[in-house]
Amino acid sequence: MMTILLATVAGMILGALFKKMNLPLPAPPTLPGVVGVLGVLLGSMLAKML
Repeated sequence: MMTILLATVAGMILGALFKKMNLPLPAPPTLPGVVGVLGVLLGSMLAKML
């Protein structure tokens, strides 16, 4: 659980830095994009179990 919290905080800090430096975010900007990334992760986990 601590890893998830640290990853979230690190992501928020990086997101703020990218925004302040006027750089494009290195992540999908919409919820469907984020869900797509989650789908890729879940698919790889499923393939590993099979």
